[in-house]
Amino acid sequence: MMRQFLEIKQQYGHCILLYRMGDFYETFFEDAKTLSQEVGVVLTGRHAGEVLGRVPMAGVPHHALERYAAQLIEKGYGVAICDQIEEASPGKKLVRREVTRVITPGTILEEGLLTAKKNNYLAALVATGEHWGLAYADVSTGEFRTTQLNSAQELVQELWRLEPSEILLPSDALDPVKLLRPGTRDPGVPAFLPTQFGYTLRPARQFLLVEAREGLLDLLSVRSLEGFGCAHLPLAIRAAGGLVAYLKETQRTGPLPLTTLSTYSTQSYLVLDPQTIRNLELIQTSRDGCFQGSLLWAVDRTRTAMGARCLRRWLIQPLLSVPEITQRQEAVQELVDNADLREGLQHFLESLYDLERLAARITARTANARDLVGLGHALARLPELEHLLAHAHAHPLTQVVLDPALESLGKDILRTVVEHPPLLLTEGGLIRSGVDPALDQLKQQGIEDQQWLVNLETQERQRTGIANLKVSYNRAFGYYIEISRGKAGQAPSDYIRRQTLTNQERFITPELKEREARIQNSQKETFQLEYELFVALRQQVSSHSEAVRTLAQQLARIDTLASLAQVAVYHHYKRPTLNTTRGLEIIQGRHPVLEQALATGLFVPNDTTLGQGTDLMVLTGPNMSGKSSYLRQVGLIQLLAQVGSFVPAERCQMGVCDRIFTRVGAVDDLATGSSTFMVEMTETANILNHATPLSLVLLDEIGRGTATFDGLAIAWAVAEYLLAPLGSRTIFATHYHELNELAITSPRAANFQVVVREIGEEIVFLHQVIPGGADKSYGIEVGRLAGLPNPVLRRAKTVLQQVEQHSHIALGLRTSLT
Repeated sequence: MMRQFLEIKQQYGHCILLYRMGDFYETFFEDAKTLSQEVGVVLTGRHAGEVLGRVPMAGVPHHALERYAAQLIEKGYGVAICDQIEEASPGKKLVRREVTRVITPGTILEEGLLTAKKNNYLAALVATGEHWGLAYADVSTGEFRTTQLNSAQELVQELWRLEPSEILLPSDALDPVKLLRPGTRDPGVPAFLPTQFGYTLRPARQFLLVEAREGLLDLLSVRSLEGFGCAHLPLAIRAAGGLVAYLKETQRTGPLPLTTLSTYSTQSYLVLDPQTIRNLELIQTSRDGCFQGSLLWAVDRTRTAMGARCLRRWLIQPLLSVPEITQRQEAVQELVDNADLREGLQHFLESLYDLERLAARITARTANARDLVGLGHALARLPELEHLLAHAHAHPLTQVVLDPALESLGKDILRTVVEHPPLLLTEGGLIRSGVDPALDQLKQQGIEDQQWLVNLETQERQRTGIANLKVSYNRAFGYYIEISRGKAGQAPSDYIRRQTLTNQERFITPELKEREARIQNSQKETFQLEYELFVALRQQVSSHSEAVRTLAQQLARIDTLASLAQVAVYHHYKRPTLNTTRGLEIIQGRHPVLEQALATGLFVPNDTTLGQGTDLMVLTGPNMSGKSSYLRQVGLIQLLAQVGSFVPAERCQMGVCDRIFTRVGAVDDLATGSSTFMVEMTETANILNHATPLSLVLLDEIGRGTATFDGLAIAWAVAEYLLAPLGSRTIFATHYHELNELAITSPRAANFQVVVREIGEEIVFLHQVIPGGADKSYGIEVGRLAGLPNPVLRRAKTVLQQVEQHSHIALGLRTSLT
């Protein structure tokens, strides 16, 4: 047995091998230690012969496999499931076993292991010099895309957008590495690759151009890659081919659950670097990583998991094409205007199965009976959807092109499979009566056999006079007659004692054992025939998997558009006007998250005008007055507009921007040994090295992490550089009131302030942005609101007066400028 285990383990060294032994999945050697440590099961040992001696061993019950596998996958491990593929027999010592499933973080199909509203991406990378090939796939939905990137920075931005669960690397692309868990780092991996992701080394030959191309041609059943847009992109082909080779090894149950390959370019989308995604809190809050309080939380009114995933993708990959944005806006507009259509679509979607992931399980032949019933109910409702859309003259993006065969397929499923089937496929109870005559005959025989057992119990009670006699069954002994110990003496002579218990005696009769063999054979035949009929149905359904996937994608898009429309209606969003100019005009703009978090009517809207004479907006005002929120508000409105959404404003027109840069807040990066100021400077350098006149730059408190003189000097120089030579549209929030002098030296700079009202020694935050620079920071007043002791506040006032009397920073700057 141990020899068999070691032979299989040698083939799956990168995974934890869960080896089926009876009712447990066992692990041995280092796998056992890992399993015990990571999921908390007991580490024991087993004698493995004279050579190996006693080896570590740990196991989990077979019925709890999914729970423990989920814990291992979440921690970044791959799991190989090794099952017994033949029944144990008395005359055979070793049962044949094979790996039936390989589950790694990036190859999960099981619904219970996946996050419903987030894609689970597997990525593959190859490099030549500074150029990179990137391919990614979500096997749970079938999405499969590839691209070629021109710098490491582009690559890192895409990885952070995708957040892949697993990244494949060819073994010879870098120095030898072993990165199987998130957060681990070996010297061979370039420092720019994020440590938060898990990396898996693959044979280099699988990434060679010839082998990769052949793998793709075979998968796609074509003779050329010209039609997929990547024939001229060798690195993209190599990455995609390496990914396909990995999936062929791990997806052993059937065909690969991938759609056709599509090639994309990052130049088609607004670029969001990791800092901007974090600072704008697009997917989760920056403070505690919560979904509530993020932009996605504020605009997600989707009714299906596939719609929620689509909305998430749209938010982190806004468009650059004005015609494409306009097309989405028009679809949202129709759903805003037509409440009956919007509500009807959302009602239709409400109880819909996750068809996108179901299509992948159907393709991979892992769908169970409950999956097919869910699909059947969804397809049976398609006439309802057709009727709804036919009477609405809906926009093309909200229309559904249906395969005529799908409705008929849905009826076939519901006619074949019972309404509430069991989870297991091998223990019967799957197929309705009337589907197959042979199965109906076996079921009728089963009913007759059960009636015979009932009659036997009645007959034996009458024959023996024992009122509590029972005919029972267990897996160890089969069927038996049970009599209490006190009545055992009344057992007839033809009863054969089988087992004696504390309070009962168990007997069999020749007639009962004969009937038992017939019942068991009949049941086995029934289970086998039901399984075969189900597999045949699943095969029939799999021939329509592409049509199901197409339907799922259309419904996910409709769900996303309806969600954006509902938010627009209930929160009074307006349709923005987009163009190709540099102008940005927002009238009465609001923060989409904060206005929902506050009580109705409490949020104070503000205007913003940039790119039309003013490129740099210097924003001053005290802490807690709302400067950071205002910066985020402008960025989120720009982003929502380029997603195709309506925006929280009374009126809005803007040019499409190529990138949104943010520098808001600062923390130490302990992993790289970077201080707060170093992180601030690194992020600022990234902005200055990549911003263009079409970029939107949102800066908060540049230079505050160092000495006042140095900080002011850096802030001033950064602001000037953004004005010229870059000419980016910028909002620069600062406590350095000296920066208001920039409006004197540059006509493209303007001063604005967040207004506060002083009432005695108290201040009231009005959260209103008006022209003109502030001359005070009100830091001591904010300290009072935060609860600083009065002696500290009094001393702070004294020190502040002395500093203001002796400070020559502003005078020095004015002198140098003149």
